[in-house]
Amino acid sequence: MADQEVKLLGVWASPFSKRVEIALKMKGISYEYVAQDLSNKSPELLKYNPIHKKVPVLVHNGKPICESLVILEYIDETWKSGPSILPKDPYARAMARFWAKFIDDKCFPSIWKIRKSQGEEEREKAIEEAKEQLAILENELKGKKFFSGDEIGLVDIAANFIALWVGVVQELVGVELLTKEKFPRLCEWSDDYLNSSIIKETLPAKDELLDRFRAMFQRTD
Repeated sequence: MADQEVKLLGVWASPFSKRVEIALKMKGISYEYVAQDLSNKSPELLKYNPIHKKVPVLVHNGKPICESLVILEYIDETWKSGPSILPKDPYARAMARFWAKFIDDKCFPSIWKIRKSQGEEEREKAIEEAKEQLAILENELKGKKFFSGDEIGLVDIAANFIALWVGVVQELVGVELLTKEKFPRLCEWSDDYLNSSIIKETLPAKDELLDRFRAMFQRTD
């Protein structure tokens, strides 16, 4: 049953869609990828995610699962092949959920706020706020190669945005945020993560991502 029809509705440049692709590849699951245009949402997307109308959506045997972190847990619980995405220990699982949610609720909004800020004062405030969140993650990495230990797990996959997309935002906006001087552990983690074979083959090339976001920013400015 678990290895039947698997479809992923996603967007190429989305760190949230890429989370799901990474998890599927880690588990060795064959799937159909259905690219979406969020400026012209498909009937399929509206059918499978009528509440939020967002990607990613995993469709397994005709049943949709929405929200990337929920999907990652579903994949881990449904397919036992390949490495575990969440730890087996209940406390460690709870902590992994906590840090993944921290990344989504605190880190992602604070970093994106830099791009949206208006004026020097507002931007400086946004940068300081983002640095505070990154400093918390820097401390969480103490003594570990990945957030999950020696292998990539839920928190590392959730931190996709920090590993690749932060560098794109920095370059486009012209700020220094994630530097080896300020955040040596996070930078080392990012290098190890991006050089892992499944991650490397799944995430977009930085130059292509830069072009995509530059075009997007020009349309919205």
